Amino acid sequence: MLDAIRNRRSIRRFTDQDVPDSSVDTIIEMGTWAPSGLNNQPWKFVIARSPRLREEMSRLTRYGPIVRQAPVCIVVFLDQTESYDRTKDVQAVGACIQNMLLTAHHMGLGAVWLGEILKSRNEVRSLLDLPESLELMAVVALGHPAAPGGVGSRKPLDQVVLGRK
Repeated sequence: MLDAIRNRRSIRRFTDQDVPDSSVDTIIEMGTWAPSGLNNQPWKFVIARSPRLREEMSRLTRYGPIVRQAPVCIVVFLDQTESYDRTKDVQAVGACIQNMLLTAHHMGLGAVWLGEILKSRNEVRSLLDLPESLELMAVVALGHPAAPGGVGSRKPLDQVVLGRK
């Protein structure tokens, strides 16, 4: 587990190889095992495989080439009808996405969490013909990595731990 957390990287280039529905389903299922306040599970997903749909979504973000190239994009929403505390629910969706990224890595797939598309949240929701109660949280581009991820680095603990009291 610790190695998976340390070695997972954002993958932005993918091969043409398909990702089976069973793999996508497993990634989403593992995402749904994230903790959520009152176990409200406030997440919803759209699986975007259609090249036409991904092309239209790609026009809504400066990271369009990633959306176009990925064989699958998982569009992640916060279902406000299931929400009881916005901050906690946004955190829960973030934990869900992290579970999805770690699961993809474990399966030998690559993925990247795209957040810049949030500036177009209303356009994405409209494109997908979804109700206003669903708030875009991210797009996870998914596929077989075209190249391995880079080397990661993190700040040392003495730069992030404020104290031990």
